Amino acid sequence: MENLILSAEVIAPLCILMALGYFIKQRGMVCEKTVEQMNNLVFRIFLPTMLFYNVYQTDLSMAVRPKVLIYGVIAMLSMYFLSILIAVFALKDNAQRGAVAQASFRSNFVIFGLPVTISLFGPEKAGVTALLIAIIVPLYNLLSVILLEVFRGQKIQVKQVLLKIVTNPLIIGAVLALLCLFFQLRLPKAVEGIVSNIAGTATPLALISLGASFSFADTKTYRKQLVLGVFNKLLLSPMLFVPIGIYLGFRNEELIALLVMLGAPAAVSSYTMAQQMGSDGKLAGQLVVYTSIFSILTIFYWIFALKQLSYI
Repeated sequence: MENLILSAEVIAPLCILMALGYFIKQRGMVCEKTVEQMNNLVFRIFLPTMLFYNVYQTDLSMAVRPKVLIYGVIAMLSMYFLSILIAVFALKDNAQRGAVAQASFRSNFVIFGLPVTISLFGPEKAGVTALLIAIIVPLYNLLSVILLEVFRGQKIQVKQVLLKIVTNPLIIGAVLALLCLFFQLRLPKAVEGIVSNIAGTATPLALISLGASFSFADTKTYRKQLVLGVFNKLLLSPMLFVPIGIYLGFRNEELIALLVMLGAPAAVSSYTMAQQMGSDGKLAGQLVVYTSIFSILTIFYWIFALKQLSYI
C-alpha cells in the first residue's frame, strides 16, 4: 500500500498540471497563439534554465557514472533503429512512418525526467538524470533530423543539422553548466537565486503548457498509427530495456533516469520538427497528446512495479 501511495504522489502532480492546462484552454483563458508563445518561452528560457541549474548543482564525483550513461545511449540508439523497422513494416505512407518512428524513440525527457527523479529521491540525486539529459538531447535532435530527412527522401544537410544542435537552448544550458563545474565557476548569490526561481517554475509551466496544447480533432483519422506509436513509446521501449538495466545492476536514481528516458511521452518538439520537415504534423501532434495522457498510467505502473520489486 505504501508503494502504491508513493507512486501516486509522484505522478499526481504531473497529471493535475496537465489537466489544469487543458481546463484553462477549454475555458478560453488562453488562445492558440498564447499557448504557442508559452511553449516557445518554456523551450527557450525555462527548461534550459532548469537543466542548467540541476547540472550546475550536481556533484560530478557522484553523478558521473559512465556505465549508466553509456547504457542509456545504447538503449536509445537501439530503440531508434527498432522504431524505424516497425514503422517501415507497419505503415505505408512515408510521412506517417517518420512521425511514428520519431515519437517512438524521442521522449519528453526534460519535462518528466527531473521532476520524477526529484520526487522519488530529492534534488541531491538528480545529477545522474541531468547529465543523461545533457547527453541524450543532442542525440535526439541529430537522429530526428536524419530520420525525417530519410523518410522525406531528401539529402541530409550536415551543416544545418549541426547548427540546429549547437543552437538548441537545452544543449546551451547544459554546456554552460558543465563549463561552470569544470572551471569551478560560481554565480553571484543574487544571480543564483534568480536562476533557482526560474528553474523552480519550469516544470509547472511546461506541464500546464503541454496540457493546453492538447487537441483531439484528428484522433479518428489516425487510430492505427496512434495505437502503434503509444505502444512503442510507453510499453515496448521500457519493457525491452529496463529489465536489461536491472540485470546490469542499475538501481534507484540510475534506474529511474533510464525508465523515464525510455518511457516518458513523445517530446513536444517532435511535433514542431515533423511540421517543418515534411512529415505528418497532425499525426505527430496527436502522438504527443496520447502518449502524454497514457504516460500517467504507464509511468505510475512502472514506478509501482519497481518499488514492489525493491529495485528503487
